[in-house]
Amino acid sequence: MRVAFLSTFYPFRGGIAQFNANLYEAMGREHEVKAFTFTCQYPSFLFPGKTQYVTEQDKAKVIDSTAVLNTANPLTYFSTARKIAAWQPDVVVMKYWMSYLAPSLGTVARILRRNGIKVVTILDNVIPHETKFFDKPFSKWFLKQNDLCVAMSGSVLADMLSLAPQVPHISQPHPLYDHFGEKMDRQQAQAQLGLEADLKTLLYFGLIRDYKGLDLLIDAFGRLPEDYQLVIAGESYGSFDKYEQQIAALPESRRARIKVFNRYIGDEEVPAFFSAADVCVLPYRSATQSGITAISLHFDLPLIATPVGGLPQSIGEAGIGLMTRDSSPEAIADGISDYFAGPAERWNEAIAALKRSATWDNLARAIISAI
Repeated sequence: MRVAFLSTFYPFRGGIAQFNANLYEAMGREHEVKAFTFTCQYPSFLFPGKTQYVTEQDKAKVIDSTAVLNTANPLTYFSTARKIAAWQPDVVVMKYWMSYLAPSLGTVARILRRNGIKVVTILDNVIPHETKFFDKPFSKWFLKQNDLCVAMSGSVLADMLSLAPQVPHISQPHPLYDHFGEKMDRQQAQAQLGLEADLKTLLYFGLIRDYKGLDLLIDAFGRLPEDYQLVIAGESYGSFDKYEQQIAALPESRRARIKVFNRYIGDEEVPAFFSAADVCVLPYRSATQSGITAISLHFDLPLIATPVGGLPQSIGEAGIGLMTRDSSPEAIADGISDYFAGPAERWNEAIAALKRSATWDNLARAIISAI
């Protein structure tokens, strides 16, 4: 089968580009695949991070792709569809994570379907965490341009069905990220990050956005005994000042045990953070699924998560970590205490089982089989 893949690829960086590169390689093992990407993914004023592109310090999978789509230029919607159709694929795969993409990707999908090409979209978010008035109508229109939608959590599937229940769909678990290399020696990793070796280590990892609840975790950390340390690693989308002020308000004994890496974390740095930690904490106010879960499991690291969105299904029901009773700082602190009160190895069997099943090859085969 000939598969065109239209989404974010090198030289763009970040979790979506990583996801696409892994799935592209898996599909390429059994099918002929060609990658198409953006000439402009977002106008710069819509991107809150430092850069959308791979830097010299980043290690990224270089996927040979053809840059065709400018999301801000409607003329390229039509030229993109023509260029993809000229390659004569049987199916085109897309990825959807924000309603801003609906006009561009939806127009391309609509044209390709008129040319007899099947369209599949993998859904990260259908209704965004930070909602705008146009999110639902844009997403509803986009979903209807698809022959198949793929959800990776129950909450995303529910959002999709609330807007376009007639569109064929499947649900598959988020595959584990396996391109970061091997787990490091714990003591070596902690020394590399400047951590104290005799403390219980909590990891908050990934993009820092309001809905991800870092402020809740900092508050919870202030309620814990002094044998804990907290590592905050990730680029802040927006000002980090409020978190700095929150940390500064803690007693000195607490402040000294919070290590902040407020920047984009390159792939080659990831093993140290997950190898140094005892547990990864997701203190989210809202969620669909989390790509951080896929990284954490690659390094055999259990999780503590708040019971929002798809996290109870992907973490609690899967048995790979502990769910707090709610998203309050008190509940997060209690959940952390409960986690360390039990044996660490109680999550091992479930993590090993999920690592065997949640593979990129399985996702690729499920998509092709369904379409």
